[in-house]
Amino acid sequence: MVRLNQLCLAVVFLTRLPLGRLLPPRAMPLAPAMWAFPLAGAVVGVIAALPLMADGPPLVQAALSLALSVWLTGALHEDALADFADAAGGRTVQDRLRIMRDSHLGAYGTMALICISALRIAALSVVGPAALIASAAGGRTAAVVAARMLPAVRRDGLGHGAGRPGLATTGAAVGLACLILLPTGTDGPVAAMAAIIVLFLIIRQARCWIGGQTGDVLGAASVCCETAMLLVFAWLT
Repeated sequence: MVRLNQLCLAVVFLTRLPLGRLLPPRAMPLAPAMWAFPLAGAVVGVIAALPLMADGPPLVQAALSLALSVWLTGALHEDALADFADAAGGRTVQDRLRIMRDSHLGAYGTMALICISALRIAALSVVGPAALIASAAGGRTAAVVAARMLPAVRRDGLGHGAGRPGLATTGAAVGLACLILLPTGTDGPVAAMAAIIVLFLIIRQARCWIGGQTGDVLGAASVCCETAMLLVFAWLT
């Protein structure tokens, strides 16, 4: 029952699916439930893959798939990426943290959203449902790994509130992501390697810019690693 509640919590946290009524009345910590992030990502991937299974122009199918994914997640990761990208305009740690908390969208964030959306649509016009599902799971796993490897830099906010997942929780998330990756065949390990490289770069940049992680860093890691996997799958198709 605990595992089922944690799975529901992960889905509720990462999506707009109305599963909140299934959760117990008492508050549950998020960090121990992060093992289920890949499964929540796979749920998003399965639903977002529906347009890819229909007949139609590939670019239209890809655009519909991306739109469905963004709607399902409430643009959670895209908003985080835009905030993290806007931090490039700051000169000090405090300045970057202030920019990331600002609700206004800057030039860096705008261009990051345009580029990431274009890359995802291009890749989705080529790949199949299995690649999308694996990439969605891999992206959410990247957020778990980043939360494990980076300390929270704020005493409030999403990154601090989520908590730091334990080693066993992180390992379980990675293991589930690997299982979800199996149907993609020999292309899967290459895509996973691309996600690892991108995750390393984001972690390095976050340490350089702000000395740790916030919710924006975790969300940016998720969407960037998912996109990296999609691009590799598309390239190898």
